[in-house]
Amino acid sequence: MASLGQVIFWSIISIIIILAGAIALIIGFGISAFSIPEVNVDYNASSESLRCEAPRWFPQPTVVWASQVDQGANFSEVSNTSFELNSENVTMKVVSVLYNVTVNNTYSCMIENDIAKATGDIKVTDSEIKRRSHLQLLNSKASLCFSSLYIISWALLPLSPYLMLK
Repeated sequence: MASLGQVIFWSIISIIIILAGAIALIIGFGISAFSIPEVNVDYNASSESLRCEAPRWFPQPTVVWASQVDQGANFSEVSNTSFELNSENVTMKVVSVLYNVTVNNTYSCMIENDIAKATGDIKVTDSEIKRRSHLQLLNSKASLCFSSLYIISWALLPLSPYLMLK
């Protein structure tokens, strides 16, 4: 059986290792935020348009619209993107509107910074609207750091009773 001193010692060692992993996560990942965009038909606009919104991003991303039919087209002339600072004054809400869209086409709103890339797709036909979204981490160091912290902390838990034995 482990003494109280050994239990305290190994508990402190475990906390130090978890804190070191958390610090490595912050250094590797940086302070960041990202969210999946939601793309909807904007019924408030004067012409057929799409609205892409993502509630939290930091640092400020770029927004690019793409079309399945008009591949390679530059939509910067027919879109308007704004970044609104959220109430905590750190992250921002991303809002982008694409004007003059056509029916029977799939449009993609891609939001990207150095950390992540999120895409919201919408297909608008005469009879239905289909949506799809996905998020991809771009910073492999951050992904590795997060995975390592998770693995280390869970690996230590089952080992701790064995480490405390005399």
